[in-house]
Amino acid sequence: MPTALFDYQLPQESIAQEPLAARDASRLLHLPPAPSPPRDHRFRDLPELLRPGDLLVVNQTRVRAARLIGRRRGGGAVELLVLFPLPAPGAYACLVRPGRRLPPGAEVALGAGLTARMGEPLPEQRAARAVHLDGAAGDLDAAIESAGEVPLPPYIRVPLRSPERYQTVFSTGPPRSAAAPTAGLHFTAAVLDRLAARGIAVAAIDLEVGFATFTPIRTERIADHVVHHERYRVPVKTAAAVAAARAGGGRVIAVGTTAVRALESRRAPGRTVAAGGGVTRVFLHPDAPPQVIDGLLTNFHQPRSSLLVLLASVVGVERWRIAYRHALAHGYRFLSFGDCMLCWFETG
Repeated sequence: MPTALFDYQLPQESIAQEPLAARDASRLLHLPPAPSPPRDHRFRDLPELLRPGDLLVVNQTRVRAARLIGRRRGGGAVELLVLFPLPAPGAYACLVRPGRRLPPGAEVALGAGLTARMGEPLPEQRAARAVHLDGAAGDLDAAIESAGEVPLPPYIRVPLRSPERYQTVFSTGPPRSAAAPTAGLHFTAAVLDRLAARGIAVAAIDLEVGFATFTPIRTERIADHVVHHERYRVPVKTAAAVAAARAGGGRVIAVGTTAVRALESRRAPGRTVAAGGGVTRVFLHPDAPPQVIDGLLTNFHQPRSSLLVLLASVVGVERWRIAYRHALAHGYRFLSFGDCMLCWFETG
């Protein structure tokens, strides 16, 4: 399948640069199964678009303050984006700018008493390299969190006023992601309460979102693309919730592409999932569609991205084009701080 099928013109003015003041004030495009046309809603309408017995699966990961600014000894400024820890003590996979000017062994002074020593490139991580951090008196992860700031996607040019607006209301645990699971940013406590009152369950997975999620597909054919890999975990109670929804005739709706990847990585007979985790390399596309989910709540994605291809694996190529044409024509806000859409798996 040609990658060109997943290209479209995204005007700069359609890219949301800041979150709305109220999370649930965002717009929601509902794409019912074909041939029904797209329908316009607000996110706070979500409970009425679902049925009692349905299950929403969210990603509860937290974004770490992974952007570190420092200076090399006798040189200029250096920016590090911490991706994830490596097996060696104090070692992390990082994106480094300007990386080409920093040979292995070069040192960079960071905040909070941290020092970064450059290691070798990591071929499997696309421009990432090993970086050894030391100098923290206690917990190294806590020192990174103290010295760093929350990284924003490369297409966001306006500083974030409140870092908590780049976290979901259900995020929990140690911060380990380099980017937010943005479909979850629309939820509020009030919306969650209304979902519960309507008999719609919410369960969580944990997938550490990597910065490679923003990398476009550069191969001419989808099948030749090597998708980024991410660490994930599906808890026992989430696997049980999926099984309960199936047994009760409810639908399983993934909140975001990261939730889809985690669930599909643990697929089991009967369109259920097995508890567990690891590193997912699942690449969902129209020729390899999902088997677990019935629906997807997701933001609007960049052209030629694996996330857009994943959307097409759910609704098909023609239906995503219909939805995106409608969204652009009606002033929807795109990408991380933008609006969202609710769609359903189409078997045809």
